[in-house]
Amino acid sequence: MAPGRVYIVLLFVLALQACNTHKKKIYTSECATEVHFKRVNFSHLIDSIKFYDKQYVEVSGKYVEGKHISALVNDSTFTSHGNNRSLWVNFTQDCPLYLKDKHIGLFETEDGQYNEINNKQMTIRGRIDLQKKGHKEAYCATLNEVSYLELY
Repeated sequence: MAPGRVYIVLLFVLALQACNTHKKKIYTSECATEVHFKRVNFSHLIDSIKFYDKQYVEVSGKYVEGKHISALVNDSTFTSHGNNRSLWVNFTQDCPLYLKDKHIGLFETEDGQYNEINNKQMTIRGRIDLQKKGHKEAYCATLNEVSYLELY
């Protein structure tokens, strides 16, 4: 193999290793610690949302926040991301989330700044509530009692 190609392959391998060292951040709360969560694919959850009402689920997606927005949307580029295909995420002080093994809240960083989670991929656990549908009742359902969040 030519020296130039070896150099390119070496750079590629180093870049892959750098990507793999990105740590996931796990946040937990004291809420629902004894509950079994059903792992559900996002599309399946939305398509079968009535079945999951009042059930505890674990689902992955992309979190979107903004003025009057706190939503989990499908992270696939091939599906609709409209509000009616998204979940309102209800973070509350009743179930505060803290970085695992530290007393740092979800919305703060170790240096005391605001933790930006907009447009981040996450796995989240909570309870589906069809009666509440977020801001202006525009969402498919609400994910309440959030007790676990893993940021990628």
